[in-house]
Amino acid sequence: MLNDDVELVDGLPIAFIRSLNALVIADPHLGYEGVMAKHGTLIPKINLKRITESLSTAIRLTKADKIIVDGDIKNEFSKVDQEEFNELYDFIDFTKSSCAELILIKGNHDNFVERYKEPFKLKIYGQEALLGKYLFFHGEELPINPDGASMLIMGHEHPAISVYNDIGRMEKLRCFLFGTYNKVPLLVIPAINYFAGGTDVITEPDDDLLSPVLRASKISEMHAIAIGFGSTMDFGTIANLRKAAYK
Repeated sequence: MLNDDVELVDGLPIAFIRSLNALVIADPHLGYEGVMAKHGTLIPKINLKRITESLSTAIRLTKADKIIVDGDIKNEFSKVDQEEFNELYDFIDFTKSSCAELILIKGNHDNFVERYKEPFKLKIYGQEALLGKYLFFHGEELPINPDGASMLIMGHEHPAISVYNDIGRMEKLRCFLFGTYNKVPLLVIPAINYFAGGTDVITEPDDDLLSPVLRASKISEMHAIAIGFGSTMDFGTIANLRKAAYK
């Protein structure tokens, strides 16, 4: 639990907000495998299956009736690929069968999704949306109106950390980041996309981070809450992780 209202679903890149009765995910990048195949890279078509399995588990545990996608529901920038449309349709069908309302905050990959707003009866917000006391935005731009929000919630960066397992092999674990931006609590959601390796926030220079929000924040003071080995664990601050990595 981050606080009395926000819970990180154990072992999954999903947050649960009690007051909204909503699950929050970021960066599904639906249609990823099909788009990669058209660029000459063949990978197993398992992303949507893994996402829906994770959400099914989270819905069972929390009884949530809403799913908030905090940006980049699709993968291509300039169009809606047929594979993206097919998987978007299947994802919407999954949410309906799960009795969960789908809410989308647009990300930088989500061009043209408005055309599906009416046919699919979607709630789609642009740059950001204040839902309850939480300001959701994807993260490729600074929040426009953070005042009044009790917490900022974003995706976009695909944060991860690298750790060594019991046999000395390095593994990259996706992680939540939790800290502040302009003195307002900030939660960064890791990518739920199965193939998203993520940005290693231990080794990546602050100036090279994707999000202007993180470049403008003291990321060294943020906590990395990693997902791996079936659980979710707070690994402490980025500053301490960097000290340990460079000893």
